[in-house]
Amino acid sequence: MSSPSNLLPLEHLHPALWRAHQLGRGRESVQVSGYAALDAELPGGGWPQRALTELLLTGAGWGEMRLLAPALARVGAAGRGVLLVGPPAEPCAEALAQLGLDLSRCVVIRGDDLLWPLEQALRSGQVGAVVAWTPSSLRGEALRRLQLAAQSHEGPAFVVRPAAAAAQPSPAPLRLALAGAGPDAMAVHVLKRRGPALEAPVLLALPPVLSRAARQRALTPRRTRPTVQALSAVA
Repeated sequence: MSSPSNLLPLEHLHPALWRAHQLGRGRESVQVSGYAALDAELPGGGWPQRALTELLLTGAGWGEMRLLAPALARVGAAGRGVLLVGPPAEPCAEALAQLGLDLSRCVVIRGDDLLWPLEQALRSGQVGAVVAWTPSSLRGEALRRLQLAAQSHEGPAFVVRPAAAAAQPSPAPLRLALAGAGPDAMAVHVLKRRGPALEAPVLLALPPVLSRAARQRALTPRRTRPTVQALSAVA
């Protein structure tokens, strides 16, 4: 029999095992996010494949596409499609192209009940990346179905949900809460991952889409308007 000193550490017995102080390695390859600081905190060093990633934010359109753009652009460059399911507004082709996405490989699905086409797209394994904006009424059972379907999906799959969903249990192995940290910056709070808890948020510089003038206006504090009493006093 081998002596204890020759035994491999437990985390080397199976790729799904890790110690509490370590990040999980995962059994599937990952898609790098394009942000070194974020990849350093994600198990495997990037967005998971064959699994759901939840993005929780207070309002859709608060920078989630800019966060995902490097990974989505890389998927398109590899000749695979990007599926956008139920976006809250009409995607701006010019902005997506500016972020590096190949518009010829982007498909948008709209409708009242998008759970079925989303689940089928994940099960098909034919899509490169999926980004889905789901309603606040999405139930845990539906999430479990999507997570099972994502196991057949060889690529990253993102589900955008309201921030209030953070208090609800989820089968997604990776859950991130996104918050604005400036006109071209984002704070990413890691709520759940295969690894130890992360107390401080990860601060990221997003690809800029604002013009120089618009960025300056966003950075300049608004002046407080004079009150009626102050105007009277001046008069």
